[in-house]
Amino acid sequence: MTIPTRNGVGPSCVSLPPGPWATVLDFLVERMPDISRHEWTARLQDQSVLNEVGEPMTLAQAYTPHRRIYYYRHIANEAALPFEATIVHEDAHLLVADKPHFMPVTPSGRYVQQSLLVQLKNRTGCDALVPLHRIDRETAGLVLFSKRAADRDAYHALFRQQRMHKTYHAVAAYRPELVWPRVHQSRLVPGEPFFRMQEVPGTANSETRMALLRVDGHRALYQLEPLSGKRHQLRVHMLALGLPIEGDQFYPQVLRGPDEPEDFSQALQLLAQRIAFVDPVTGQDVAFESPQQLLLR
Repeated sequence: MTIPTRNGVGPSCVSLPPGPWATVLDFLVERMPDISRHEWTARLQDQSVLNEVGEPMTLAQAYTPHRRIYYYRHIANEAALPFEATIVHEDAHLLVADKPHFMPVTPSGRYVQQSLLVQLKNRTGCDALVPLHRIDRETAGLVLFSKRAADRDAYHALFRQQRMHKTYHAVAAYRPELVWPRVHQSRLVPGEPFFRMQEVPGTANSETRMALLRVDGHRALYQLEPLSGKRHQLRVHMLALGLPIEGDQFYPQVLRGPDEPEDFSQALQLLAQRIAFVDPVTGQDVAFESPQQLLLR
């Protein structure tokens, strides 16, 4: 059966392996220690932990291996982001949202209810909403969501076949000795720490078209068109040119840890500005643009 969403949050699934735990509570406390025993107790009492047929589990529920359980992510006293996403387009099968900086697309880290997906589910009442792609939490701009499960493979095929034409804007330093436009190709692999990417020798697996849009003194506005979709691709490619994007907290070095307070005055100056494609459901050429702008002044 399908386990329903609650307050816009879909259920997380956990498989129960063989083990020594007497109760489901004991298992949850040991395997997910980031959540306290007190919090797991409250979730069980709140009927927020379910068995595979969607029935609430009790505090004394005996542990039975080779089963699945479901729970709903929740953060007590979740901080509110001082920004709101906007809906750029919505029809029967597709929703296009314009995401502010600092907002994750899906629940992660310190944000669940504040994530873009949960906010949109609560706003539209569409529980079937699923993001068709992701952009970094630090990046602002356009994100596509599918409203019907039957359409998702067709949209995902556009990304796989590089038929989603994505355009980003970025603000970084200006280097007059560089020639524009240009194409940057490199091999990207996970680096250290684990959430950063790095360029290494070898066959290229990433490619970005780059153009200079406007110069203002020592700073410039760039247009970036990724032909591949590697994590942090645009940020690493700009860094490789000696042009780290303004406000980047990860490149060239990590400036802020995951538990440190947000600094909303230091947004990454990277915007998913435009996306264009042939809609596989309607067959029509479509293009969407973010109403946000990155400013040089």
